[in-house]
Amino acid sequence: MVRVEPRFVSMTERRAISSGSVFEDRIGYARAVVDGARVHVSGTTGFDYATMTIADDVVEQAEQCLDNIAAALAQAGCDFRDVVRVRYLLPAREDFEPCWPSLRRAFGDVRPAATMMVCGLADPRMRIEIEVEARRAGS
Repeated sequence: MVRVEPRFVSMTERRAISSGSVFEDRIGYARAVVDGARVHVSGTTGFDYATMTIADDVVEQAEQCLDNIAAALAQAGCDFRDVVRVRYLLPAREDFEPCWPSLRRAFGDVRPAATMMVCGLADPRMRIEIEVEARRAGS
């Protein structure tokens, strides 16, 4: 896990962070938005944005989601320890429990507020989507 040293946090800063995903340009959103001390990371799926591939396995997808989220948080000047809210979206509720060990590694010591929802996702290959909100250190 990458930890970025705390820095002065401008309460008026607003900037978009891109992952390079083609979806961001096609749909019109940012992977994350820094809004002063708050960081909002968009719903993030298990696509490897470098190759635009996605694994079939839900646990592998969860791990890739977390890698993608970690990269966005690092660009925002924070990491998983700064996460205050997480939302899990899955089309099949039975896919959630196999992901717990991966999710615990990321959030177990942080214990953010969390919600899991069963819903359809944009692409049938997607088996999990994770969205987080964080508060940057020094705020």
